Amino acid sequence: MKVADILRKKTPRVATIRMDETVAIAAQLMRASDISALVVKDVVKTEGNTAVGMFTERDVVRAIAKHGAAGVNVKVSQLISVQQLVSCSSSDTLEHVRHLMNKKHIRHLPVIDNYSLVGVVSIRDLTAAFEETAAVPA
Repeated sequence: MKVADILRKKTPRVATIRMDETVAIAAQLMRASDISALVVKDVVKTEGNTAVGMFTERDVVRAIAKHGAAGVNVKVSQLISVQQLVSCSSSDTLEHVRHLMNKKHIRHLPVIDNYSLVGVVSIRDLTAAFEETAAVPA
């Protein structure tokens, strides 16, 4: 099974946030969309609209733990690592993605094909796909 098989079952809309937004805005977006992660985009670069990282519920907790109530005013860019975006492509196998998530200790991966963001897969998506595959009789 491939990442593309998961993406076909999901909404094509990918929730994103700009690097210069605050933790408060990110938390509101996640709550409104009932999701636990956002793809962070750097709209300042000349290419524009480049995915540079992921912002998760864990980042919200880190901001509040470190800065108290003022953590809601911290910029998303201060909490993500932009050195190297960990991602996958829609042609990757689910086994490869599961291995990557385990190795990097992450629960969400942006899916990038030909330098374009096409979706996000989560550990929950993988679990559901593996359970679905296991339930199908051979």
